[in-house]
Amino acid sequence: MIPQWLRSPSRAAATNPTKSPSHFSFSSFKDIDAILKEEEEEQVLYPQSPKRPSIFHRVKLSTTVLRAWSSSNRRPLTLPNADQRVVVYLTSLRVVRKTFEDCKTVRSILRGFNVPIDERDVSLDSSFLDELQGIIGRNKSFTLPLVFIGGTYIGGAEEVKRLHECGELKKMIGGLPSVVGSSVCNLCEGLRFILCPQCNGSHKIYSEKTGFRSFADCNTNGLVRCPSCNPSGHRRISYPFS
Repeated sequence: MIPQWLRSPSRAAATNPTKSPSHFSFSSFKDIDAILKEEEEEQVLYPQSPKRPSIFHRVKLSTTVLRAWSSSNRRPLTLPNADQRVVVYLTSLRVVRKTFEDCKTVRSILRGFNVPIDERDVSLDSSFLDELQGIIGRNKSFTLPLVFIGGTYIGGAEEVKRLHECGELKKMIGGLPSVVGSSVCNLCEGLRFILCPQCNGSHKIYSEKTGFRSFADCNTNGLVRCPSCNPSGHRRISYPFS
């Protein structure tokens, strides 16, 4: 057996490891220590409940989002005639899986607030794409979805998810009027478009004088905006390309 005085410091440290305390003992960290103890007590009392985002994560996320907003020097994008609702430019096509999933996620988040939502699907009506090019710029690239709240551009999928997680999205939507009843239209079943009753979806009408010609009241897909859920005041607007 090796005497105590012959043992090296490394061996002594290995045989007598010092256990680190489970909580901070410094007085300057007493508030952090109390928060950690509360979270551990919740996990002991409710082990099967889903874990909430940490208070540190929520504060950090909120600070990051607000700092990004305040440091942006770009001119904010605005949308006319949209001050009382949420406008979302999206696509229902599954060509690009990530874009489709992002659009689906953003739509699900926004529909949970029961506020007027104008969903402008560029795959159903190409005029919405012309609107975006007029607002953002013809030579500028963008990724769907794009969200406007009260006529002001908020961002895409990542920005909406971050704002929703830190609670800022609820504050932004809080000033909008609420929707009474179900947010899904019974006429179009949430698609926002119906088949054109004049051309029956062909985008063509016939007259004895001119024969067949394009019907101007519907889009190239033979669809018209649903008269039941179409937000009042929305009309196709021409924007000068920048």
